[in-house]
Amino acid sequence: MFISAFVYYYIGYPLVRTDVTILITLYSVVFLSFFGLIRLEKQHFFTLAGIAIVFRLVFLGSIPNLSQDFYRFIWDGRMLVEGWNPYLYLPNDLMASGTAPIAEAQELFNGMGDLSASHYTNYPPINQLCFAFAGFFSGNNILGSVVILRILIILADIGTLYFGKKLLENLGLPIKNIWLYILNPFIIIELTGNLHFEGVMIFFFIWSLYLLQKGSWKWTAVLLAFSVSVKLIPLLFLPLFFQWFAKHKVSEISKITFQTVWKGILKLIAFYSIVIATIIILFLPFLSEQFISNYKETVGLWFQNFEFNASIYYIARWIGFKIVGWNMIKDIGKITPIIVLIFVTGISLFRNNKDFQKMISALLFGLSFYFFTTTTMHPWYLATLLILSVFTNYRFTVVWSFMIIFSYTAYRNESYAENLGFVALEYVVVYGFLIYEIFKQYTKKPGIQTS
Repeated sequence: MFISAFVYYYIGYPLVRTDVTILITLYSVVFLSFFGLIRLEKQHFFTLAGIAIVFRLVFLGSIPNLSQDFYRFIWDGRMLVEGWNPYLYLPNDLMASGTAPIAEAQELFNGMGDLSASHYTNYPPINQLCFAFAGFFSGNNILGSVVILRILIILADIGTLYFGKKLLENLGLPIKNIWLYILNPFIIIELTGNLHFEGVMIFFFIWSLYLLQKGSWKWTAVLLAFSVSVKLIPLLFLPLFFQWFAKHKVSEISKITFQTVWKGILKLIAFYSIVIATIIILFLPFLSEQFISNYKETVGLWFQNFEFNASIYYIARWIGFKIVGWNMIKDIGKITPIIVLIFVTGISLFRNNKDFQKMISALLFGLSFYFFTTTTMHPWYLATLLILSVFTNYRFTVVWSFMIIFSYTAYRNESYAENLGFVALEYVVVYGFLIYEIFKQYTKKPGIQTS
């Protein structure tokens, strides 16, 4: 425990992002300690819960040194507190005209970097509310804002622990599984340490799954919309709820009377309607023609302009260079969402997802496919996969939560350059373990899928 606490302290305070050798070494140490801690204390729930909170509190007074995104969070929050719509203004334009209406504008502008400053914000409204909360209570001090944002993320993790434990109990799964998320160094560093709000999104999402398993589908829809309004990624899951409501695969419907599934389909339509209506209501204060244009432009950039730590995309990019002689990211970025949608629709309709645990494994594989094909795979994106795997028999996400630290080798110097050898190492190990697990699942009971 004390070794882990020291590692978290060093990563949170003295470490410089370019010291990737030190970072990987310390991360390896704390990851080994993580497994040892679970084995030693797996029967002591409240002890581990307390340790998990203590590890997070180690970061409380630190300025994130592995990510600069929080500067934009604080910028957006202060803009909102001052009554300015953060979706309508570029930091570059406001600084050039000298009209930025917030305190410490120059420090925040310098900290967020050119990439963020030159694009419109893409953070949904519940996320913006969190930023505004920090802006309201600490509108003149960056560290104060960081502390407030960090407390919100820690509280979200505590909520995930609470509802995750209850969902595991309801599914008859080992409660110890939750520590694979709550005590995982990747989660502690990327969410609490680096202030990524996947933790808040996951809190609402796990709460929604818990209510869905209990049968409260209307409130599930509301909470799922809240999750989307922190990060858009849960939108990908919407098709995968089909069988939970219809109770049948499409291939089975022809064998039964349509009336037996009609009621479930009507309920599914109502579920989708509540989700969409809630999202629209949450976005309503910001809606305008300019907002829609700006938001669409910004989201599109992630598919057609940015590339980082990708796997299949990098192979496709290499093939593109060989065939046409240039980077085909814009073309690939247009095709990839269509392929992902076809895959997700396919497993939602034809894979057996009627059991709740099997439905969660469908969510896991649907999102995995998206991350395997995306042009940009930042480390913190993995948090959602990790929490989903807690409710399945798959552990490739835990392996990935260690291997993804090698993506930080891109920051070994200020000029930023990915080492594709490390990217290849990361994905060879992850894909290898995933193939092993799939083979193991399908051979445990011949012809029967166990999760």
